[in-house]
Amino acid sequence: MLRALAFVVAAASCGGSERTASPSGATPASSTPSSARTDEELATREASPPREGLAVAVFAGGCFWCMEKPFEYTDGVGEVLSGYTGGPERGPSYDDVSAHRTGHVEAVRIVYDPSVVSFEHLLEVFWHNVDPTQDDGQFCDRGEQYRTAIFVANEDERRTAEASKARVAERLGRPIVTEIRDAAPFWIAEDYHQDFHRTNPVRYQTYRIGCGRDARLEQLWGEDAGH
Repeated sequence: MLRALAFVVAAASCGGSERTASPSGATPASSTPSSARTDEELATREASPPREGLAVAVFAGGCFWCMEKPFEYTDGVGEVLSGYTGGPERGPSYDDVSAHRTGHVEAVRIVYDPSVVSFEHLLEVFWHNVDPTQDDGQFCDRGEQYRTAIFVANEDERRTAEASKARVAERLGRPIVTEIRDAAPFWIAEDYHQDFHRTNPVRYQTYRIGCGRDARLEQLWGEDAGH
């Protein structure tokens, strides 16, 4: 019983046990500051522009493990990647970001077909999978790297995001602390973080339950809550 409880506690943190597990594909932490690394020393690579006719949306919603799945099951979405964005440092690793050595947040990058799904609809998916009233992180994960944010690439997206945020504030009746920020380079997270809900389903579900994510989402959004 005590061993099971210890596992739940350890699992209730995004990426917690993964750092020490050193799974295949993980990039070892570098002792060189990310701002001083050469291209060969970068821990992560920058995402490439999408193909012609496709668009990109980037959202920070706390633990990126939990933000991939809802977008992957959205019609019109072709790719969802976990990664880091919003900071000036190049090629940060998970260890860099989690140890507050950079200004990045955990985020997901969604490549989608705007003829099938709108940016406005993607915003709705985003809201229903976060607590936009929490200003110190998301759920049990505390820290600047877990704060919510919407990254916009142009003024049309900014206006759409601001209008969507206003509707959410009206619905919840509370201040919305989610930031609307200019798009920045997106650094693709280490392989072991990608599709975590598929590759580590037990660990993923244990984390969601232990962190209180689903309970809080249901409290906020009712039947619209993401899962």
